[in-house]
Amino acid sequence: MTTILRTIAEVRAWRDQVPSGERVALVPTMGALHAGHMSLMELARRRAGVTIASIFVNPLQFGPSEDLSKYPRPVEHDIALLKAAGIDAVFLPPVDELYPDDASTFVVEESVSLPLCGAVRPGHFRGVATVVLKLFNIVTPDLAVFGQKDAQQCVVIERMVRDLNLRIDIVRGLIVREPDGLALSSRNIYLGEADRRAAPAIFASLEAARRAFEGGERNADALAAIGRAILAAEPRIKLQYWEIRHPESLELIETIGPAGALFAVAAHLGATRLIDNYLARTA
Repeated sequence: MTTILRTIAEVRAWRDQVPSGERVALVPTMGALHAGHMSLMELARRRAGVTIASIFVNPLQFGPSEDLSKYPRPVEHDIALLKAAGIDAVFLPPVDELYPDDASTFVVEESVSLPLCGAVRPGHFRGVATVVLKLFNIVTPDLAVFGQKDAQQCVVIERMVRDLNLRIDIVRGLIVREPDGLALSSRNIYLGEADRRAAPAIFASLEAARRAFEGGERNADALAAIGRAILAAEPRIKLQYWEIRHPESLELIETIGPAGALFAVAAHLGATRLIDNYLARTA
């Protein structure tokens, strides 16, 4: 049975009833669930005896010109999926439950949140880190599961957990893709027919760079040029960035060393912004 919780007090009362020693896993989401989210739920259930998912479209991580008002909110459908997946509880807070009108305390990470999406979406990771820390404090999970598709988000949260000495394990779930390679995303529903046909070029650019990397190429500029060239051939795609960075510090690198690298892409198809990545490992 899945318990629906709408207030912080209800979550804490639910949490207090979890038997001592039982591991609790949290999967934070913004809803509009798809197979990628459900793979995270499955991973959470494998790692913990008790699972809770949150559904909250966080206004703090949307910029003034972004799609907050249009973001899909099929809440009943999402709840049905979570019940079918055997999730023990779902936290569905209204905005004012998490953000009082006079809220004035926020979480700001000042390194790994700055490049890539942080450079083009000012304030985004301030919103992400703030809401995630709130959820951690409310639920007090033993572990939390996030998707690798949002690779920079994972790095920001891992850094926050380390820097603030939080007793929680962060687990990354693998990217889930359509048969043509397009990474699953709640925003894919915005794609028109022509843009949907063009979108797999993003994955194709990562695959081309991956093949060169696995063939022995270690020069980051050369690998990035391979990826960018694939997207330059698709006129419907407006590239925002295609970069190769250290997988933990997110600093630009010249040569891929033992730590591997993150190949990160963001692009627009019409009004829809898509991101994708590949985590290159040397061993």
